[in-house]
Amino acid sequence: MIQHRTIETNGVNLHIAEAGEGPLVVLLHGFPESWHSWRHQFAPLVEAGFRVVAPDQRGYSASDRPSDVTAYSILHLVGDVVGLIHALGEQTAFVVGHDWGAPVAWHTALLRPDVVRGVAGLSVAPAPRGEHPPLELVKAAYAGRFYWTYFNQVGVADEEFGRDPKATLRRFVYALSGDAPGEPGIHQALIEPGTAWLEQLAAPTEQPDWFTEFDLDELAKGFAEGFTGGLNWYRNLDRNWELTAAFAGASITVPALFAYGDRDPVAYFPGAPELIANLPKLVPGLRRPPVVLPGCGHWTQQERPAEVNRLLVEFLSELRDEQA
Repeated sequence: MIQHRTIETNGVNLHIAEAGEGPLVVLLHGFPESWHSWRHQFAPLVEAGFRVVAPDQRGYSASDRPSDVTAYSILHLVGDVVGLIHALGEQTAFVVGHDWGAPVAWHTALLRPDVVRGVAGLSVAPAPRGEHPPLELVKAAYAGRFYWTYFNQVGVADEEFGRDPKATLRRFVYALSGDAPGEPGIHQALIEPGTAWLEQLAAPTEQPDWFTEFDLDELAKGFAEGFTGGLNWYRNLDRNWELTAAFAGASITVPALFAYGDRDPVAYFPGAPELIANLPKLVPGLRRPPVVLPGCGHWTQQERPAEVNRLLVEFLSELRDEQA
Protein backbone atom coordinates (compact mmCIF):
# COMPACT_ATOMS: atom_id res chain seq x y z
CA MET A 1 0.00 0.00 0.00
CA ILE A 2 1.26 3.48 -0.87
CA GLN A 3 1.89 5.66 2.19
CA HIS A 4 2.19 9.46 2.24
CA ARG A 5 4.26 11.76 4.44
CA THR A 6 6.37 14.91 4.38
CA ILE A 7 10.18 14.96 4.41
CA GLU A 8 12.14 18.08 5.34
CA THR A 9 15.36 18.40 3.36
CA ASN A 10 17.48 21.00 1.60
CA GLY A 11 15.43 23.80 3.16
CA VAL A 12 12.04 22.63 1.85
CA ASN A 13 9.27 20.24 2.84
CA LEU A 14 8.62 17.61 0.19
CA HIS A 15 5.52 15.45 0.12
CA ILE A 16 6.37 11.88 -0.82
CA ALA A 17 4.48 8.74 -1.74
CA GLU A 18 6.32 5.55 -0.75
CA ALA A 19 5.91 1.79 -0.69
CA GLY A 20 7.98 -1.38 -0.46
CA GLU A 21 11.29 -2.49 0.99
CA GLY A 22 14.69 -2.98 -0.58
CA PRO A 23 17.05 -0.80 -2.62
CA LEU A 24 15.66 2.73 -2.98
CA VAL A 25 14.20 3.92 -6.29
CA VAL A 26 13.32 7.63 -6.55
CA LEU A 27 10.76 8.56 -9.23
CA LEU A 28 10.79 12.20 -10.40
CA HIS A 29 7.79 13.70 -12.22
CA GLY A 30 7.73 16.49 -14.78
CA PHE A 31 5.54 19.46 -15.81
CA PRO A 32 2.66 19.78 -15.15
CA GLU A 33 2.45 16.65 -13.00
CA SER A 34 2.86 15.20 -9.51
CA TRP A 35 3.83 11.95 -7.81
CA HIS A 36 0.54 10.54 -9.19
CA SER A 37 2.07 10.26 -12.67
CA TRP A 38 4.00 7.22 -11.33
CA ARG A 39 0.90 5.42 -10.00
CA HIS A 40 1.37 2.50 -12.42
CA GLN A 41 5.01 1.92 -11.48
CA PHE A 42 4.65 1.38 -7.72
CA ALA A 43 3.25 -2.16 -7.64
CA PRO A 44 5.61 -3.72 -10.25
CA LEU A 45 8.71 -2.17 -8.66
CA VAL A 46 7.64 -3.13 -5.13
CA GLU A 47 6.94 -6.70 -6.30
CA ALA A 48 10.42 -6.77 -7.83
CA GLY A 49 11.91 -6.02 -4.41
CA PHE A 50 12.43 -2.26 -4.39
CA ARG A 51 11.56 0.56 -2.03
CA VAL A 52 9.79 3.14 -4.19
CA VAL A 53 9.53 6.84 -3.38
CA ALA A 54 7.91 9.47 -5.61
CA PRO A 55 8.05 13.06 -4.33
CA ASP A 56 6.07 16.05 -5.38
CA GLN A 57 9.08 18.11 -6.41
CA ARG A 58 9.52 21.67 -5.14
CA GLY A 59 6.91 24.02 -6.55
CA TYR A 60 4.35 21.26 -6.98
CA SER A 61 1.24 19.97 -5.26
CA ALA A 62 1.70 19.30 -1.51
CA SER A 63 5.39 20.26 -1.43
CA ASP A 64 6.80 23.71 -0.63
CA ARG A 65 6.66 26.44 -3.28
CA PRO A 66 9.46 28.96 -2.63
CA SER A 67 8.51 32.45 -3.78
CA ASP A 68 12.01 33.27 -5.06
CA VAL A 69 12.33 32.31 -8.73
CA THR A 70 16.05 31.59 -8.27
CA ALA A 71 15.18 28.84 -5.78
CA TYR A 72 14.29 26.56 -8.72
CA SER A 73 17.73 26.15 -10.29
CA ILE A 74 19.00 22.73 -11.34
CA LEU A 75 21.36 22.78 -8.35
CA HIS A 76 18.43 23.24 -5.98
CA LEU A 77 16.54 20.41 -7.67
CA VAL A 78 19.51 18.03 -7.57
CA GLY A 79 20.06 19.07 -3.95
CA ASP A 80 16.48 18.06 -3.19
CA VAL A 81 17.02 14.58 -4.64
CA VAL A 82 20.31 14.00 -2.83
CA GLY A 83 18.87 15.40 0.39
CA LEU A 84 15.77 13.23 0.06
CA ILE A 85 17.85 10.08 -0.41
CA HIS A 86 19.83 10.85 2.73
CA ALA A 87 16.75 11.90 4.71
CA LEU A 88 15.27 8.50 3.90
CA GLY A 89 18.24 6.88 5.61
CA GLU A 90 20.03 5.80 2.43
CA GLN A 91 23.41 6.70 1.00
CA THR A 92 22.59 5.74 -2.59
CA ALA A 93 19.56 5.17 -4.82
CA PHE A 94 18.40 4.45 -8.33
CA VAL A 95 16.92 7.62 -9.86
CA VAL A 96 14.27 7.70 -12.60
CA GLY A 97 12.81 10.84 -14.17
CA HIS A 98 10.23 11.83 -16.77
CA ASP A 99 9.92 15.16 -18.63
CA TRP A 100 11.54 17.80 -16.35
CA GLY A 101 12.22 15.01 -13.89
CA ALA A 102 14.55 13.48 -16.47
CA PRO A 103 17.02 16.44 -16.54
CA VAL A 104 16.95 16.41 -12.74
CA ALA A 105 17.74 12.68 -12.76
CA TRP A 106 20.45 13.09 -15.42
CA HIS A 107 22.07 15.98 -13.54
CA THR A 108 21.93 14.10 -10.25
CA ALA A 109 23.83 11.26 -11.92
CA LEU A 110 26.26 13.72 -13.52
CA LEU A 111 26.97 15.80 -10.42
CA ARG A 112 26.71 13.08 -7.75
CA PRO A 113 27.63 9.70 -9.28
CA ASP A 114 28.59 8.58 -5.78
CA VAL A 115 24.92 8.75 -4.78
CA VAL A 116 23.29 7.35 -7.96
CA ARG A 117 23.46 3.58 -8.52
CA GLY A 118 21.73 3.86 -11.89
CA VAL A 119 19.68 6.44 -13.79
CA ALA A 120 16.76 6.20 -16.21
CA GLY A 121 15.16 9.00 -18.20
CA LEU A 122 11.86 9.03 -20.05
CA SER A 123 11.02 11.46 -22.89
CA VAL A 124 13.93 13.89 -22.34
CA ALA A 125 17.44 12.74 -23.24
CA PRO A 126 20.55 14.05 -21.44
CA ALA A 127 21.76 16.96 -23.56
CA PRO A 128 25.35 18.21 -23.37
CA ARG A 129 25.80 21.80 -22.21
CA GLY A 130 25.83 24.03 -25.28
CA GLU A 131 28.03 26.99 -26.09
CA HIS A 132 25.22 29.53 -25.69
CA PRO A 133 22.34 30.09 -23.22
CA PRO A 134 19.31 27.99 -24.27
CA LEU A 135 16.78 30.83 -24.28
CA GLU A 136 19.02 32.83 -26.57
CA LEU A 137 19.20 29.91 -28.98
CA VAL A 138 15.46 29.21 -29.17
CA LYS A 139 14.60 32.89 -29.46
CA ALA A 140 16.88 33.19 -32.46
CA ALA A 141 15.75 29.92 -34.04
CA TYR A 142 12.00 30.50 -33.67
CA ALA A 143 11.63 34.28 -33.48
CA GLY A 144 10.37 34.09 -29.90
CA ARG A 145 7.63 31.56 -30.69
CA PHE A 146 9.06 28.57 -28.80
CA TYR A 147 7.10 27.82 -25.63
CA TRP A 148 10.15 28.35 -23.37
CA THR A 149 10.00 32.03 -24.33
CA TYR A 150 6.29 32.15 -23.55
CA PHE A 151 6.83 30.52 -20.15
CA ASN A 152 9.50 33.11 -19.34
CA GLN A 153 7.04 35.99 -19.64
CA VAL A 154 6.36 36.19 -15.92
CA GLY A 155 2.67 36.01 -15.12
CA VAL A 156 1.43 35.28 -18.66
CA ALA A 157 1.32 31.47 -18.74
CA ASP A 158 0.59 31.55 -15.01
CA GLU A 159 -2.64 33.45 -15.65
CA GLU A 160 -3.67 31.45 -18.72
CA PHE A 161 -3.18 28.04 -17.10
CA GLY A 162 -4.52 29.09 -13.70
CA ARG A 163 -7.90 30.30 -14.94
CA ASP A 164 -9.25 26.75 -14.96
CA PRO A 165 -6.58 24.23 -13.88
CA LYS A 166 -8.70 21.19 -14.69
CA ALA A 167 -9.51 22.39 -18.21
CA THR A 168 -5.86 23.34 -18.74
CA LEU A 169 -4.61 19.91 -17.70
CA ARG A 170 -7.26 18.07 -19.69
CA ARG A 171 -6.19 19.80 -22.91
CA PHE A 172 -2.46 19.79 -22.13
CA VAL A 173 -2.33 16.06 -21.40
CA TYR A 174 -4.37 15.09 -24.46
CA ALA A 175 -2.61 17.38 -26.93
CA LEU A 176 0.84 15.97 -26.17
CA SER A 177 -0.27 12.35 -26.01
CA GLY A 178 -0.09 9.68 -28.66
CA ASP A 179 -3.87 9.90 -28.99
CA ALA A 180 -3.87 13.46 -30.35
CA PRO A 181 -4.58 13.83 -34.09
CA GLY A 182 -2.01 14.86 -36.66
CA GLU A 183 1.70 14.30 -36.86
CA PRO A 184 3.90 15.15 -33.87
CA GLY A 185 6.54 17.78 -34.36
CA ILE A 186 8.05 21.08 -33.32
CA HIS A 187 4.84 22.89 -34.36
CA GLN A 188 3.22 21.71 -31.12
CA ALA A 189 5.78 23.71 -29.14
CA LEU A 190 5.36 26.98 -31.07
CA ILE A 191 3.03 29.77 -29.97
CA GLU A 192 1.88 32.54 -32.26
CA PRO A 193 2.66 35.98 -30.77
CA GLY A 194 -0.26 37.54 -28.95
CA THR A 195 -2.20 34.29 -28.64
CA ALA A 196 -2.78 31.83 -25.81
CA TRP A 197 -1.07 28.44 -26.09
CA LEU A 198 -4.04 26.38 -24.95
CA GLU A 199 -6.13 27.66 -27.85
CA GLN A 200 -3.61 26.16 -30.26
CA LEU A 201 -3.58 22.71 -28.66
CA ALA A 202 -5.89 19.93 -29.79
CA ALA A 203 -8.99 19.63 -27.63
CA PRO A 204 -9.92 16.11 -26.49
CA THR A 205 -13.12 14.58 -27.80
CA GLU A 206 -13.07 12.07 -24.93
CA GLN A 207 -10.86 11.21 -21.98
CA PRO A 208 -8.11 8.67 -22.89
CA ASP A 209 -8.43 5.25 -21.22
CA TRP A 210 -5.00 5.64 -19.63
CA PHE A 211 -5.88 9.01 -18.05
CA THR A 212 -9.25 8.78 -16.35
CA GLU A 213 -11.44 11.50 -14.92
CA PHE A 214 -10.22 10.41 -11.49
CA ASP A 215 -6.59 10.87 -12.60
CA LEU A 216 -7.45 14.33 -13.92
CA ASP A 217 -9.10 15.28 -10.62
CA GLU A 218 -6.11 14.03 -8.64
CA LEU A 219 -3.71 16.02 -10.82
CA ALA A 220 -5.82 19.17 -10.75
CA LYS A 221 -5.84 19.22 -6.93
CA GLY A 222 -2.14 19.99 -6.99
CA PHE A 223 -2.64 23.07 -9.16
CA ALA A 224 -5.43 24.71 -7.20
CA GLU A 225 -2.89 27.37 -6.17
CA GLY A 226 -1.62 27.84 -9.70
CA PHE A 227 1.22 26.79 -11.99
CA THR A 228 3.89 29.32 -11.02
CA GLY A 229 6.03 26.83 -9.08
CA GLY A 230 6.42 24.56 -12.10
CA LEU A 231 6.85 27.46 -14.52
CA ASN A 232 9.70 28.79 -12.39
CA TRP A 233 11.77 25.78 -13.43
CA TYR A 234 11.71 27.15 -16.99
CA ARG A 235 12.66 30.60 -15.70
CA ASN A 236 16.01 29.17 -14.63
CA LEU A 237 17.04 27.69 -17.97
CA ASP A 238 19.70 30.30 -18.68
CA ARG A 239 20.78 30.39 -15.04
CA ASN A 240 21.21 26.61 -15.11
CA TRP A 241 23.47 27.04 -18.12
CA GLU A 242 25.59 29.50 -16.12
CA LEU A 243 25.67 27.35 -12.98
CA THR A 244 26.81 24.20 -14.79
CA ALA A 245 29.75 25.76 -16.65
CA ALA A 246 32.23 23.71 -14.63
CA PHE A 247 30.63 20.50 -15.93
CA ALA A 248 30.81 21.31 -19.64
CA GLY A 249 32.11 18.22 -21.43
CA ALA A 250 31.50 15.90 -18.48
CA SER A 251 29.71 12.60 -19.14
CA ILE A 252 27.20 10.49 -17.27
CA THR A 253 29.13 7.37 -16.35
CA VAL A 254 26.69 5.53 -14.07
CA PRO A 255 24.53 2.82 -15.70
CA ALA A 256 21.78 4.49 -17.71
CA LEU A 257 18.56 3.82 -19.63
CA PHE A 258 16.57 6.09 -21.96
CA ALA A 259 13.13 5.52 -23.50
CA TYR A 260 10.72 7.74 -25.41
CA GLY A 261 7.59 7.64 -27.56
CA ASP A 262 7.76 8.11 -31.30
CA ARG A 263 4.75 10.48 -31.08
CA ASP A 264 6.31 12.60 -28.34
CA PRO A 265 6.78 16.21 -29.55
CA VAL A 266 9.94 16.45 -27.43
CA ALA A 267 11.61 13.94 -29.76
CA TYR A 268 11.31 16.58 -32.52
CA PHE A 269 12.68 19.54 -30.56
CA PRO A 270 15.76 21.33 -31.97
CA GLY A 271 18.67 18.87 -32.04
CA ALA A 272 16.69 16.08 -30.35
CA PRO A 273 16.81 13.54 -33.21
CA GLU A 274 20.58 13.97 -33.54
CA LEU A 275 21.03 13.82 -29.77
CA ILE A 276 19.06 10.59 -29.45
CA ALA A 277 20.95 9.01 -32.36
CA ASN A 278 24.31 9.84 -30.77
CA LEU A 279 23.34 8.99 -27.19
CA PRO A 280 25.35 5.74 -27.03
CA LYS A 281 28.49 7.78 -27.74
CA LEU A 282 27.58 10.67 -25.42
CA VAL A 283 26.53 8.58 -22.40
CA PRO A 284 29.18 5.94 -21.65
CA GLY A 285 26.94 4.29 -19.05
CA LEU A 286 24.03 3.67 -21.44
CA ARG A 287 23.19 -0.03 -21.13
CA ARG A 288 21.26 -0.35 -24.40
CA PRO A 289 20.33 1.86 -27.36
CA PRO A 290 17.48 4.33 -26.77
CA VAL A 291 14.19 2.47 -26.54
CA VAL A 292 11.41 3.72 -28.85
CA LEU A 293 7.78 3.09 -27.85
CA PRO A 294 5.61 3.06 -31.01
CA GLY A 295 2.45 5.16 -30.86
CA CYS A 296 3.38 6.65 -27.50
CA GLY A 297 3.24 10.37 -26.90
CA HIS A 298 4.83 12.49 -24.19
CA TRP A 299 3.33 10.89 -21.06
CA THR A 300 5.51 7.81 -21.36
CA GLN A 301 4.96 5.90 -18.11
CA GLN A 302 1.24 6.68 -18.11
CA GLU A 303 0.54 5.88 -21.76
CA ARG A 304 2.65 2.72 -21.88
CA PRO A 305 2.85 1.45 -18.28
CA ALA A 306 3.39 -2.23 -19.15
CA GLU A 307 6.34 -1.55 -21.46
CA VAL A 308 7.90 1.03 -19.13
CA ASN A 309 7.47 -1.21 -16.09
CA ARG A 310 9.14 -4.09 -17.89
CA LEU A 311 12.06 -1.89 -18.92
CA LEU A 312 12.52 -0.45 -15.43
CA VAL A 313 12.23 -3.77 -13.61
CA GLU A 314 14.74 -5.42 -15.95
CA PHE A 315 17.19 -2.51 -15.81
CA LEU A 316 17.03 -1.95 -12.05
CA SER A 317 17.01 -5.65 -11.13
CA GLU A 318 20.05 -6.28 -13.29
CA LEU A 319 21.95 -3.44 -11.62
CA ARG A 320 20.89 -4.52 -8.14
CA ASP A 321 22.13 -8.04 -8.77
CA GLU A 322 25.42 -6.80 -10.25
CA GLN A 323 26.04 -4.46 -7.33
CA ALA A 324 25.03 -6.93 -4.59
